[in-house]
Parts: sequence; C-alpha cells; structure tokens
Amino acid sequence: MAELEKHEGEQDLEKKIEETRERFKNEFLQDSTDKYDSRDVERLQKEDDLVENYLLWRDHVVDEALKMIDESLQWRKEYGVNDLTESTIPKWMFETGAVFLHGYDKEGNKLFWFKVKLHVKDAKTIVDKKKYIAFWLERYAKKEPGMPLTVVFDMAESGLSNIDMEFVKYIINCFKIYYPKFLSKMIIVDMPWIMNAAWKIVKSWLGPEAISKLKFASRSEVQGFIGPEYLPPHMGGTDTFKYSYPPLPDDDFQTPICENGPIVSEDEMESKEGEMESKDALESSFSSDVAVKPKKVNFLEDSLRAEDNDKGDTNARTKGARKPLTTFKGPLLDVSPAEELSFGSGETEKKSLIILSNVTKNQVAFKVRTTAPEKYRVKPSSSCCEPGASVDIVVSLHGGSIASPQDRFLVMAAEMDNAASQELAQFWKEVPKPKIMEHRLRCHVLESVKPTVSPLRDSPVETGTSGQQELSTALMRVMTCNARLEQKMNTCLWVQKVLIVLVLVLVMLNLLCLYLLRSSQQPS
Repeated sequence: MAELEKHEGEQDLEKKIEETRERFKNEFLQDSTDKYDSRDVERLQKEDDLVENYLLWRDHVVDEALKMIDESLQWRKEYGVNDLTESTIPKWMFETGAVFLHGYDKEGNKLFWFKVKLHVKDAKTIVDKKKYIAFWLERYAKKEPGMPLTVVFDMAESGLSNIDMEFVKYIINCFKIYYPKFLSKMIIVDMPWIMNAAWKIVKSWLGPEAISKLKFASRSEVQGFIGPEYLPPHMGGTDTFKYSYPPLPDDDFQTPICENGPIVSEDEMESKEGEMESKDALESSFSSDVAVKPKKVNFLEDSLRAEDNDKGDTNARTKGARKPLTTFKGPLLDVSPAEELSFGSGETEKKSLIILSNVTKNQVAFKVRTTAPEKYRVKPSSSCCEPGASVDIVVSLHGGSIASPQDRFLVMAAEMDNAASQELAQFWKEVPKPKIMEHRLRCHVLESVKPTVSPLRDSPVETGTSGQQELSTALMRVMTCNARLEQKMNTCLWVQKVLIVLVLVLVMLNLLCLYLLRSSQQPS
C-alpha cells in the first residue's frame, strides 16, 4: 500500500513538472525571447530536479512556482549569473573577506559566512556586491548540486552603520526566490540588542517557508549548531582558519597540505609502512599530483600487477568493510554507494567499501580524494579500471580517528586513450577538466550502541550511582543556565530603568526650558 502511494505521488510530481514546463513555454516564452538567458531556459527544460525544487518550495502550486521561475530567470539574466567569474568581480571584494565558504555545521551542511562588521553601505558598489553574492552561490550550486547551505551572520563588533537593509533583503531573496530549497538554516550570532528593530523587519521579509530556518544564537548557543572545530575563537571555537585571497577558500578537494609539507603518496607510504607504524606517526594513503617524490606508475604495468597480486588479498582487504547498497550511474563509472559512506565507533564499523564499475569501452583512470586525509586510509586511492571491470576501494578510519558528517570524499575519473604509454601523475596533469567526471560522497556516522554492562566490573549499585551522578550534573547545568539567564534579565531590567530615568530627566529639562522661554517673552 505504501509503495502504491509512493508510486502515485511520483507520477503526480512528474505530471506537475511537465505541466510547469508546458505552461512556462506557452505563457512566458512566446512573447519575450530575450527576457531570459537561453542557457537557463534549456536547463529548465532538461533538469527535472530544478523544476521539482521550485514546486517543492511553493508547495506544488504550479502558478506560484511559475512566478518564482519567471523572477529567478530574469534575475539571472540581469546579473549575468552564468558568466560570473573571478575576473568579473572587483578584486578588493575577495580581499576583504566579508563573505566566504568555509567549514560545515553539525548536519554536514556547508557554512556560508557573512562578516557583518566588514560591510559598509555604499550605493556605488551595491551592484558589484550583489554580483559577488551571486558568484559564490552559483559556484557552490555547480560544485555541490542539491546540497543546502547554512548561512552564518557573524555580528561581532558590528553596529547600525554595518546594516544595509537593501543588501540584506537581496541576500534573503537569493534563498527565497533565486535558489529554491538551498537554505538549511540562517544563524544570527551575537546580535547587538540595538539591532532588534532592524531584524524584526528582516523576519517579515522571510515569509512562512523560511521563518523557521532563522536562528538567533549567542556565543554559547551557536555550538548547538556548529562544532567547535569550525567556529572561530571569538565564538568559543578552535578553528584557526584565517581568510586570505588568493586562492578561494572553498575548494575542499585541493591536495591536502599538512604543517610539515605535502602528504606523501600511497606508494611511498606502503614502502615505509613498517617504519611509520613503529613511530606511531600521522600517515595517510591519500595520493595526489604534488606528493613528495611520487613514484612513476605505468597504467599497463599497474593493471597487470594489480591483476596478479590483488586476487589473493582482495578478500582479506575488503573483509569487514561495509558493503554499499545504492549506486550512482555515471557517464564513465558507476559508483557505489550513491551518496554516503557509513562509519561507526565499533571495530566492525571502521571500514567502508567504494565499488567503481567501468561502463565505457575504454580504460578509465580514477583517484579518490578526501577532506580529512589525516583520518582515513584509501586503498587504492589512485589507479585505473578496465572496460566492464570493477574495482573495490577500501576506506578505513586510521588509528583512533572518528568519522564526522563534515568529512567528504571526491571520486574523480577520466577516460584513457593511450593507457600503455601514459603515466598516472602525468595523465592527471594533462587531462582537460571538462573530461573529468566528479562524484562526491558524504560521511554518515552510525549511532553507537551502548555496551552491555559487565557483571564482573559494574554492579547495579554502581550503575544507579552513576545515573544519579549524571542526573545531578544535568540539574547543575540547568541551574547554572538559569542563573546566567536571571543575571542577564536583571542586567536588562537595570538598563531599562536607567533609560527610563534618563528619558524622564530629558522631559523635565524640556518642560523647564519651555517655561523659561515663555517667562522671558512675557512683558514686564
């Protein structure tokens, strides 16, 4: 019954998508061919997900979705969104660091930071600033299609002079109209009380579909949304990231660099494995173009060696790895799983398997990158796959590392022409970017199962005592929070009283001045 309802729902959605396209073509395109960018119209006709997002954001009301599409596509042409590049934006905007992408929230959504104190209202630069925001959003939309953003307004050290209501309204419209289903949350951190009136106006612009996504947080509360590893020190975090330009700080899949230089390649790591393990040092099997003294690999030799050597140890290598259940159908490789690699805290949950299947008639080179190379070992991280063949890639947590939803993996693949004569590193340097297939995977952290209490070590009395201690600790925290809130309320009340007294004094002074003025004007 549930499957039947799901099937009917999918059919209904498909009908609405086709209806939206047909009505857009008949009602909006006939009389105005130059109203929109032809590339946007083409995307609308081809990409079901794009139309579906507009429908979902407007509760499947086709009329409302069409209005939103019309406004969105007009905006895209007006600002030339499809042609925005770094060279079309003034360089000083990148250098200020007022806006940038960096880090993830606890749900794994990318963070879009706005440093409010760095924004100055200026009518001469407002158009360029709007294009600057569009540049970042379009760049992310192409890089992480379908992945929502969490917007963070860092209000530290800001004041009324930094509030530009027109600019704020534009940012809200970007998520409300131009990029539907793109906003995960909008977090306002440490907002000064003097700006309350301004943000009441902002809330009225958001509308009911986005109002629930607006979160006001203090320095301590923001850690409920974002872990300390991605929060700056002034928010109580441990992230030492400092914005600088160039390059743009949003490319998580650049070759990772550790404090002492580039991370070594997997081949070099394997040759020194015994020495590294004895020293218990940081190691990674992440292979890259700029690794220290990379060993040259011939694709033909590599594949023959893999065929001879891997037959015996493939089962041993993949033993205990979590098998994928879903598959992404790509133009060069089918990638399993389709979206997430699952990890847990148990010994049997520290390995996950990526299966790559070549769906072309040629040899395909691949490599796997990660945003956290210090935590994961990827074997093999770079090799090639024969036509019709499959490759098992084992991703394992290194040492005592713990997986995080913020961790990402990137599978890159490119079709080979002369596999026998090309070296791995040289091939990746020369292959054109448009020919590279990219597929991103998120990390899913499994909920840990509480271990059974051992009767030899823990008695019921000890367990009860532990529970009481935890309860007492929780109560103490609640009481502490209450005390802080009470203290803040008392401070606010005191300030309010002082302000009332000042207002009364001013009123009295005004009345006195009026009285003296009238007395001086009366004839003696």
